[in-house]
Amino acid sequence: MEAIVLLTTGEMKNIKVNGEVEKERKIFRIQVSKTKKPLFFYLNLAKKQLKTDNDVELCALGTAIPTIIIMTEILKRNGWAIEKSIVASTIEAKEDKEGRVGAPKAKLDILLGKAKTVDQSTDGSA
Repeated sequence: MEAIVLLTTGEMKNIKVNGEVEKERKIFRIQVSKTKKPLFFYLNLAKKQLKTDNDVELCALGTAIPTIIIMTEILKRNGWAIEKSIVASTIEAKEDKEGRVGAPKAKLDILLGKAKTVDQSTDGSA
């Protein structure tokens, strides 16, 4: 059971970075799946949101976690994003038809902000 692509809009949060609260900004949450879409689909989606001066939260469950780690490193290495926070947790899997609760799943959320060099970049490639 993997997460599907989900891009939420209009969510406003106070972001705390290095102990200081930033102004409220829109945060777009992208729920990444390992099997639904290729890595570059999510990467281009994140770049598009970062370019419009929004923060992006990458979320993944289980085997999709390495995908968002790779995406984060690509975005940071190419000067598109800065890492604001990382939250690792576990969630309870939903009950199946017989009413049994599944094993807990690992969940990772990475909040990325726009890097200053994004404004200077003109190409849309990774």
